Amino acid sequence: MASLIEELIRVLSDEEKIYSEIIPIAEKKTQIIVNNDLQSLTGITEEEQELVGKISKLEKKRQEVIRNIGIVMNKKESELNFITIIDLLKGQETEQEELRNLHDKLKRTIETLDLVNERNQMLIKQSLEMIDFDINLIQSLRSSPGLGQYNTASEVEVQGMSKGIFDAKS
Repeated sequence: MASLIEELIRVLSDEEKIYSEIIPIAEKKTQIIVNNDLQSLTGITEEEQELVGKISKLEKKRQEVIRNIGIVMNKKESELNFITIIDLLKGQETEQEELRNLHDKLKRTIETLDLVNERNQMLIKQSLEMIDFDINLIQSLRSSPGLGQYNTASEVEVQGMSKGIFDAKS
């Protein structure tokens, strides 16, 4: 049992480290979104996906360890979580404390990452809304007779524009 707890602690610690690595990447992503730098956004998203892949592998390992702890403790996997496992370790104060601290640290790290990701989602949503507004404005100018004609230095006539890639009806 002790080796399973040690393995659980190692896996959870590795997960927390990777989540901690993602936070500055997500914060950098915020600035990239604000700057509307699509090329950098693609690159940073790939970097994030690589780390998420590592987390996914660790999650599978964590589930396997918890399943094995359940077998040893004669508990169903669905009944086991951090708190339950910590409670099952009565008399093993060192492991209990280490798991409790790791649980708290992992929880704080994930909460921080969630906040940054929520902010990024909000910024992306606002960007998409602005793009939608611009497309609707251009389409309304194209369909309004007599409006949108520019005969100034640019010599652009919006009214006579052909349907382009942003035509939602095509």
